[in-house]
Amino acid sequence: MKCLVVDDEPLAQQVLEDFITRVPFLELVGKCSGALQAVEFIQHNPVDLIFLDINMPVVNGIEMITSLPVKPLFILTTAYSEYALQGYAINATDYLLKPIPFERFMVAVNKAYELFTLRNQSKSEDSGSQKTTESDYIFVRADYQTLRINLKDILYIEGLKDYVRIHMSTRKPVMTLQTMKNMAELLPARQFVRVHKSYIVNLVNIDAVERNSILIGDKRIPVGDGYKDELMKRIK
Repeated sequence: MKCLVVDDEPLAQQVLEDFITRVPFLELVGKCSGALQAVEFIQHNPVDLIFLDINMPVVNGIEMITSLPVKPLFILTTAYSEYALQGYAINATDYLLKPIPFERFMVAVNKAYELFTLRNQSKSEDSGSQKTTESDYIFVRADYQTLRINLKDILYIEGLKDYVRIHMSTRKPVMTLQTMKNMAELLPARQFVRVHKSYIVNLVNIDAVERNSILIGDKRIPVGDGYKDELMKRIK
């Protein structure tokens, strides 16, 4: 995993750099002393995991991470325990309180590595050529845990700014911190099609197609003008 350390304290940077070098599956690719510098770095370099300090001048860590359209995995680091609730509210992988013991660091990065592996596994399966089966699935982060969702159960996906809501036939909707663009890339194109800037539908669960909308159960989903041609091509 390619790691970026973002912290305005040189000593904190040094501690994290030392910890990272001890872990075989981690690679330090950059260190930044401020959020703006970090955002620029991420725009030009691949980053899988960010160790992100919360208390930084100008733009703090939480403001920085929420501003990113595509978010890598991130572990919050701070000397103030009162920020823990905010960290979990924005789907942080973990929250490390300074001074950070190496044992606690390992708990956090093992959790990050597990999520990273699951994410890559899902992408690999979706980009492959195997036939769709009832065992096809994706993993998403929601409610402080990683949930497995079977593709056949998904009715449609609704975009809500920085989040998406996954509507299913088997359970109540699941909300996860994700962009529609990322979700469209994660889902297999053989089964899902984007019909609106705010909606992706499961083709096998469409009940009817009307002029400017789709019916899935009792839900009427709008079809955007720019998506009609692709929808009709897929249906035909």
